[in-house]
Amino acid sequence: MEPLPNSEIKRVLVINAHPDDSDFGASGTIAQWVKAGIEVAYVFCTNGDQGGEESGFTKEEMPAIRQREQREAGAAIGVTDITFLNYVDGHLEPTIALRKDIVRRIRISKPDRMVCQSPERNWDRIGASHPDHLAAGEAAIQAVYPDARNPFAFTDLLDKEGLQPHRVKEVWMMGFAQPDHWVDITDTFDLKMKALRAHASQTAHNQELENMVREWGQRNAGIGGLPDGRIAEAFKIVNTN
Repeated sequence: MEPLPNSEIKRVLVINAHPDDSDFGASGTIAQWVKAGIEVAYVFCTNGDQGGEESGFTKEEMPAIRQREQREAGAAIGVTDITFLNYVDGHLEPTIALRKDIVRRIRISKPDRMVCQSPERNWDRIGASHPDHLAAGEAAIQAVYPDARNPFAFTDLLDKEGLQPHRVKEVWMMGFAQPDHWVDITDTFDLKMKALRAHASQTAHNQELENMVREWGQRNAGIGGLPDGRIAEAFKIVNTN
């Protein structure tokens, strides 16, 4: 499915389970949107405190470290509006509470486009289907439809917080097994790598990080029919208007 042209998109909201998820999945694309003048905001459901066992830090130290790294990664591509919902890493579920928190962020940000993780398991790329990713994707889709647009859903958000209902026009899903849209990020690959290296507690031990990410991107480009040597990110586009 063809997405809306970027000329019709003023704001994008990116919802992910963990710090670094959006940088692995979509930062080359997001960097292009920022360059085009589109406002981008991030929401992370957890602080990623179960990641980084190779870093030498304790689990208790990880939340503050990962928040700091994510802010640095966002700054590398021009995203400074970053919210952490502080759910427990590894325990994320698509609860009504999580859904409401995402509805709140949608009504605050008023995005035309939203990026989220796939709520469906990808059997060819099990790493994309971490249980927290599936939960974040499911809660995000539920928040887009039906709740964010419905004044009768979570009425206190309107009555007590003054947050008006908002309709998201389209959703771009990362990690979906059968993507239908590919973005050539060859020209922003350097920014993607800068963002990923900011997540030092997760990536500093991997000497093959750039080669690995490049190979993933070139594989995406090949599937998407782009010329040899190009690098791409892959998405499933969902019309939610």
